[in-house]
Amino acid sequence: MRFLKALLFAVMTFCLLVAPAMAAKTIKIGAILSVTGPASFLGAPEANTLKMLTEEINSKGGINGRKIELIIKDSGANPGKAISFAKQLIEEERVFAIIGPSTSGETLKIKSICEKGKTICISCAAAEKIVNPVAKYVFKTPQKDSFAARKIFMQMQKMGIKKIGVVVGNTGFGLAGKAQLEKIAPEYGIDIVISEVYDKRATDLTALVTKLKARGVQAVVNWSIVPAQAIIAKNMRQIGFNVPLFQSHGFGNIKYVKAAGAAAEGIIFPAGRLLVVDSLPDSDPQKPVLMKYKKDYESRFHEEVSTFGGHAYDALMILVKAIKKAGFDKEKVRDAIENLKGFVGIGGVFNFSPTDHNGLDINSFVMLTVKNGKFTLLKQ
Repeated sequence: MRFLKALLFAVMTFCLLVAPAMAAKTIKIGAILSVTGPASFLGAPEANTLKMLTEEINSKGGINGRKIELIIKDSGANPGKAISFAKQLIEEERVFAIIGPSTSGETLKIKSICEKGKTICISCAAAEKIVNPVAKYVFKTPQKDSFAARKIFMQMQKMGIKKIGVVVGNTGFGLAGKAQLEKIAPEYGIDIVISEVYDKRATDLTALVTKLKARGVQAVVNWSIVPAQAIIAKNMRQIGFNVPLFQSHGFGNIKYVKAAGAAAEGIIFPAGRLLVVDSLPDSDPQKPVLMKYKKDYESRFHEEVSTFGGHAYDALMILVKAIKKAGFDKEKVRDAIENLKGFVGIGGVFNFSPTDHNGLDINSFVMLTVKNGKFTLLKQ
């Protein structure tokens, strides 16, 4: 009898000691973001968003009882650092998943590392090559380059534009966009009469825009990240080159408009609905999600919300939804993401499949323009 009592006491003591430790177990989620450096307009709002969401989720008990341990690595948009951080997060930190990187070039560099490490990666970068060809563990939340190109060309058709110039930065994002533009243009009767690549570190592109003007193009498409988005616009206006300027879906941060000043007026670009949420009808399924994110972010960080923070929002919430459904088995969570349908996010309504690791269709884009220094829906 004494033996049984002693055994029972030992078991109870063990449970009391172990239970808190089990309850305290976290789920490690890594993030590789360009918080500083040339792509900080991407990475900073992404990092802010992840911190905000993690605090909110943890305050409500975490995911299936486990709190998130968020590990953010600032790559500064350096592919070499992204590679090093990816290996560190997978091999040393043993993270459950990686969110990011912020840029396409970095993501393409770590794609094979995540595959080899069987680690889910949900990128916040846009290049279609990230998910085409499909890699088992790699997903992305920004809309496809090809859809952005098609939206631009559809708008050009409406405006009667047929001869254009294409300029891109020498980044993974820029070069991927160039390939999509050149591939798709003929389908819309668009003639790309000049297509140029410039140094992403350039501080003056007057010679380039002068070359474009000399070719008599009816419009220009610039596919890049900062600072060139503003430089192209300024240099065009400085030489009196007043044809329409189209930017990529990488233009979705009002800071870019402020950097370009008056030269940003009239810029046209495809983007998600977040930037014009106040103009959406109440029937739009995204509106409640967008409104909450905008309110939470802007009240917390005292800056205007951007498309890029939205990419991080979608990445984390897609992962959270999959974990809630599948538990803490990485393979089952990967499967859950791949089969996720009808997820209403910031970038659109996601419907993933084994052949589509982006999950968004062309209707996730609307065409925006800059009017009086603000983003607004382009009137059709």
